[in-house]
Amino acid sequence: MPPVILWFRRNLRLADNAALLAAAESGQPVIPLYIADGQDEGTASRWWLHHSLSNLDKDLRKLGVALVLRSGPPHVVLDELSRETGATAVYFARRYEPESRRQQDDVGDTLGSHLDLHCYNDSLLHVPESVSTQAGNPYRVFTPFWNAARSLGEPDVPSPAPHTVRAFDPLPESLSIDELELLTDAVDRYDGYANVWTPGERGALERIDDLESLLGNYVTSRDRPDKDATSRLSPHLCFGEVSVRQVWHATLQAGASASSAAGGEALLRQLYWRDFSSYLLFHFPDLPHKPLRPEFEHFPWSVDESQLHAWQEGMTGYPVVDAGMRQLRETGWMHNRVRMIAASFLIKDLLVPWQIGADWFLDRLVDADLANNSASWQWVAGCGTDAAPYFRVFNPTLQGKKFDPQGSYVRRWVPEVSASAYPAPIVDHGEARRRALDAYDSIKGMRTSKQAP
Repeated sequence: MPPVILWFRRNLRLADNAALLAAAESGQPVIPLYIADGQDEGTASRWWLHHSLSNLDKDLRKLGVALVLRSGPPHVVLDELSRETGATAVYFARRYEPESRRQQDDVGDTLGSHLDLHCYNDSLLHVPESVSTQAGNPYRVFTPFWNAARSLGEPDVPSPAPHTVRAFDPLPESLSIDELELLTDAVDRYDGYANVWTPGERGALERIDDLESLLGNYVTSRDRPDKDATSRLSPHLCFGEVSVRQVWHATLQAGASASSAAGGEALLRQLYWRDFSSYLLFHFPDLPHKPLRPEFEHFPWSVDESQLHAWQEGMTGYPVVDAGMRQLRETGWMHNRVRMIAASFLIKDLLVPWQIGADWFLDRLVDADLANNSASWQWVAGCGTDAAPYFRVFNPTLQGKKFDPQGSYVRRWVPEVSASAYPAPIVDHGEARRRALDAYDSIKGMRTSKQAP
């Protein structure tokens, strides 16, 4: 019997994987395939991908199949593999990044005439086309989007992993995981990553198991970087090692008690922010490099390379900013509150374009999701979807006192903070704030279009 190809993308899991379940239920032999297509270029995300693929292969082998690894343009690789094996169909999950959408178009153009293509909406709570204003336009502000999306109802209940998958014999030629060369950079940081993270579906499910103990204090503690009070599910969701439906329903269950209800609601809101980011990228594919508010294309940025380097290395003289940047360097992750503080400092205290900061985060984050990263940096910059004006400028000193009141987070990552070796602030925040507001004033009259709902 001819096989079918199961093209893994960022859905590196067995449970609640629509493409995998459909391929297994086809009754035909299944060739699980991952294609290294150059989209995961960050040093941290490549480390994660290496280990996630290794663990996915181990999990697939327990079902009786093995993961085939290849590299190149997906439409070329899929065409070659289908001709080698006589495959009749390709099963895969939809993605929303501009390059991923181009890949899907190329696959349809190249293979659609001689293969059955089965594409599944499997990474979001609601597909982007399902949410729009009454006028049929995309939302630009989160809260109206959230209200509209929630009115669509709950996502489907997650499906279990298949008990077995029919293997194709002989196994097609495959690269080894090392031949993908995902671990060629940032070797000095890998130990720090490994001490914190367990890539793969098992690690994701362990995080879900912790939700019940997390939600009771989530509302009051999730902004505190000195506490282990966030889900840390973002990299697992980023690579699809767990589905957003699984997290949704696990959160509902864990938040069923009165003491956890508020925390459950707050975490569900975070899942919708994740959806909103992909929604924005789908409707505005220039989101990673072009501000949604067009007047910001004329913003008078001023890059001082020495100050930029100090920010990258966690040597700005502002302890909470430096702690976050060092946490990022050593673990591939930064607490969300500190991400906002560090991003605001770069954009508004240093007047560095937000795109430079966004690119740095994409390289250094294990949860380097293009949509989330781009939407969040534009939100902080004030040029994106946030209804609040640009003049919200975080004071890094006050933010540190508020969210790290005992200074334990700072001392962990900046142990020399009280010593003479710690640098003086590279800018005066008061002067920097005035300079940022003056820069904003210079473009306020350039707005050329109204903000949509």
